[in-house]
Amino acid sequence: MTELIRTTGNPSLACSVAGDGPPVLFFHGVGGRRQNWERQAAHLGDRFTSIAWDARGYGDSDDYDTELRFADFADDVGRLLDHFEIEKAHMVGLSMGARIVMEAFRPHKDRMATLTLCDCFYGFDSALTPEKQEEYVALRERPLRSGKTFADLAPALIDSLVAPDCTEQARAELRASIEALRVEPYLKTIRASLLFDQSDLLGDIDMPVQLIFGELDRLTPPSIGQDMAEQIPDARLAVLDGIGHLSNLEAPEQFNQVLAEFLMAHRSLARFRS
Repeated sequence: MTELIRTTGNPSLACSVAGDGPPVLFFHGVGGRRQNWERQAAHLGDRFTSIAWDARGYGDSDDYDTELRFADFADDVGRLLDHFEIEKAHMVGLSMGARIVMEAFRPHKDRMATLTLCDCFYGFDSALTPEKQEEYVALRERPLRSGKTFADLAPALIDSLVAPDCTEQARAELRASIEALRVEPYLKTIRASLLFDQSDLLGDIDMPVQLIFGELDRLTPPSIGQDMAEQIPDARLAVLDGIGHLSNLEAPEQFNQVLAEFLMAHRSLARFRS
């Protein structure tokens, strides 16, 4: 059974909590929400306690008045760990969520057991060509500023992210996430993403890392995952055949198998405070 829990502090963060066992924290992408991880939480069942947040300004979490830095997300990760009295957690992030995990690594590494980084880049400039950067912004920020709604943007965004033969169910789930977005928090994350750079971090990650990339991901292709695997000392890379950028939604069975095998191999490294 899934429970909705809100953290204290400002902004308050909404989290879905399910299962029992060592803690696993899930972080969604820039167009996502905590519900995107429901299949992963169900698959992990009572082997782990799954905690999926809505990032600040997303879903049922509070908005905020200031501009956004990725360091703010890292601070929120610390608050999340404190709220649930976690000593060490397995961290799972997709796209923006993976970048949040990387941003939080240095200030909170002592409270991380493993990292699972999915469909992501580690630096905007180093991962995306100027053309890709222009496409990233053009599909997202400019139309909203000109009066378009998220419902208007959803079809093109979905087509740019998923594989051509993506199921209608996955498309519908992604559409629901996009249409639930709020304009100002979303645009703040887009602007903050343009400044994100953790290219000097990878060699310092001294814990087990699972990388998961979709074979047909056009935004963050598997070549980025291969590059990350070569730089992170204890990393393994899984490339999911025929899958695009939203690997956990597009191929939940393949994704869950890779994730569960990795987490079970390191299950005992994560724990709540006694």
